[in-house]
Amino acid sequence: MAESTSDESVLQAQVPKTKAARHPTNRRLWPLTLLLSTVVPVLAALLVYQLDSFDPAPFPIHELGQTPISASLRNDHMLQGAEFVGAGKLVGPEDIAYDSESHLIFTGCEDGWIKRVRLNDSTVESVVNTNGRPLGVALGLNNEIIVADAYKGLLNISRDGEVELLTDEADGLKFKFTDGVDIADNGMIYFTDASYKYEFHSHWLDVLEGKPHGRFMSFDPITRKTKVLVSHIYFANGVAVSPTQDSVIFCESILRRCRKYYIQGSKEGQVENFVDNLPGFPDNIKYDRDGHYWIGFGSGISATSELILKYSFIRKVLAIMDKYFTLPQIRENAGVMAFDLEGKPVAYYHDHKLTMIASGMKIGNRIYCGSIEYPHIISLNLDQHPARATL
Repeated sequence: MAESTSDESVLQAQVPKTKAARHPTNRRLWPLTLLLSTVVPVLAALLVYQLDSFDPAPFPIHELGQTPISASLRNDHMLQGAEFVGAGKLVGPEDIAYDSESHLIFTGCEDGWIKRVRLNDSTVESVVNTNGRPLGVALGLNNEIIVADAYKGLLNISRDGEVELLTDEADGLKFKFTDGVDIADNGMIYFTDASYKYEFHSHWLDVLEGKPHGRFMSFDPITRKTKVLVSHIYFANGVAVSPTQDSVIFCESILRRCRKYYIQGSKEGQVENFVDNLPGFPDNIKYDRDGHYWIGFGSGISATSELILKYSFIRKVLAIMDKYFTLPQIRENAGVMAFDLEGKPVAYYHDHKLTMIASGMKIGNRIYCGSIEYPHIISLNLDQHPARATL
């Protein structure tokens, strides 16, 4: 019996001990390991958050979170049947201006070129390079092209292709992001500077900061004076003079609304809402000479975009992360919506797969849409692919 007991003791001695038993100090070190792997990174992140100088502000909360307006006529699959005009020859044709006499569309591209497109055969021709980033384009009264160049300012391009700087500052503040433009019948030029703080390539930070750096202005080609008409705009964007020449509509992208500024009549100098609670973030607005304004949406709204706009701490985290990583932005469900002269929605053309539609205009029986990303202008035949009534 004694011998058996001895054998059992030997066998027990030969059984491998557990890792903790072999290294009892591990049981004392695991709290330190947990601290180093979780608590310390969290504390470091909090320290970076506190020390970072980026200071986002809350957006006007009453302007956010409301149910977006809708149109009674819709085409939710705009890409089905769409044609690509100037495919491969247009790099980010952001805005479009149409000359009804020559049947030419003028647009500004990412590579700095102002180009024109012949609608009868889709031929693309180069006009002039601004050596900047042309965004808004409008046709002047004497065959000139007025361009809102994001980096250069407000430009005049003569019929001979000469580029002239009209203005690049107002009230002592340089333009950082010249954006939308239109011209009244009397020659007065109305335009926007999306931000006097952030340039085109860093526009995402303007959105995240949540402060109204945008301005709506006028330039008088006779006196050469630039005047700030409305300031403190949350990303000032597209511009369209009304057909009655008594007001100008300008888009305020981040708050998903367009506002009306009166330039004549008893309300001259006053501002009021033209349309709000839009289903997306408005970019350019164009009047089609047929009783409708067309507003392009860079993207539709989503639960994610609403959270980002609602909570400033989320925007600060994103801004910090943006310094070290290229963050994906919410760019889907873009499109274009038509409105009557009173701001009531008429028809909505969009597609879940569309992104960064910047402008839209009805020409004949088609709508033509520009974009800051696609290498073409999107065209849709409205007779073959109309917006239909929703239930």
